[in-house]
Amino acid sequence: MRPHVETIQETDYIWHAAELVAGEGRASERRLSVDEEDGSSSLRIVFHTDWGRGPGIHHADTEYYVLDGEMRYGDRVIGKGGYVHAPRGVPADAVRFAEGTRILHYREYGDAGFDPVDSLAAPRWARAAREDVTVHDSAGMEWIAVPNAGPMPGLFVKYLHIDPVSGFYTRLVYAQEGWADHRLAHHPCYEEAYTTEGKMSYNFGDLDPGTYFFRPARVKHGHFVAMEGGTTWLMRSDGELENWYTQNEWVRWGGDAVNYSPNGGRMTWSYSSHDLAGGASWRSDEDLGVLHKALNYQKEQGAPDTDYAQHGTGADQSLVAIARAFDLARLGEGHGGGEAGHAHGDGDGGTDGHTHGDGTEHAHDGSPGHGHDHERKRVPTHDALGWPPPDTLEHEDERTAGATTAARGGRGSVA
Repeated sequence: MRPHVETIQETDYIWHAAELVAGEGRASERRLSVDEEDGSSSLRIVFHTDWGRGPGIHHADTEYYVLDGEMRYGDRVIGKGGYVHAPRGVPADAVRFAEGTRILHYREYGDAGFDPVDSLAAPRWARAAREDVTVHDSAGMEWIAVPNAGPMPGLFVKYLHIDPVSGFYTRLVYAQEGWADHRLAHHPCYEEAYTTEGKMSYNFGDLDPGTYFFRPARVKHGHFVAMEGGTTWLMRSDGELENWYTQNEWVRWGGDAVNYSPNGGRMTWSYSSHDLAGGASWRSDEDLGVLHKALNYQKEQGAPDTDYAQHGTGADQSLVAIARAFDLARLGEGHGGGEAGHAHGDGDGGTDGHTHGDGTEHAHDGSPGHGHDHERKRVPTHDALGWPPPDTLEHEDERTAGATTAARGGRGSVA
């Protein structure tokens, strides 16, 4: 599988000689993300000379999108916004790129392999896709308003290709200035995008032209705000992009520092996402206003939603959760399940002394037993804390649900 790549600017990548088999000309590529197991890859390519190759069969589902310049597919010439999808195992016509052309190039479920053929009449592979090659001039396509645009209108799409079997689809997405989503979303499929125009701010950083991400399934992301002029991406996902939302999220982590405390010794530290915000939201007042508009719109529609606070504002929910856990742990202490609890400490009767809930006191003197058994402190369970067990949180449509539910003896696998 491909690794998680988030908000990286393409200029941070190095150039390689473009891996374009059986072509004539010179080109370079930046490898935005690569699956080292099957060769799938997302590339940004520039052609230093005119470049071309004749008809042939790609070993992977292959896509070309023209950022700038000119592409010729067969007899058709397309410029900026030109798009070609050539299914794996299906004969594709000759392609030509003019010198200086910049493209996005994607290969899915296969590597850069390419078998030249004499004509488009060459036989398809036995298990090739049932589709033909798709060609679009996206500049001439109409933007379609997304019917479920998250919490507020202002999101538009141009569908470039949808696989009729897998649901894998490629589209251009435009968020108009001021479009926002105040929640975190995650999906049952992977999602990747390259920003072609504009700017958007969100929890992982800013998306501006040339920014790329590849986000595996179930990675939470959000708090989107489209900036001045709006923003446009070319976006791909390997299935239906269903949105599952999370609000009022929190994270806390910590550990024992070994050799980097102020005095060089050990110290215990703990941070939360709330702490990292420095006691105030990292959002501007303008951003917060837009996010609250998204919240209010959602409420007006009667959709499921709750109030929220940006990290750094309001109560630190991680501390609230920890305090609740401690309270429940204290309530769980007791002798043999009895009602009178006790607290251990350094009582007057000895170093291991403790006082009972009824006020009496005794010391442990090291002799075997002292007439009653102590019940082990009960650790609060997920149920007691109000949190369902993690393995019950999987949506039935998630691709990993089959293995998980099978291990629990639950439903059968989900495709």
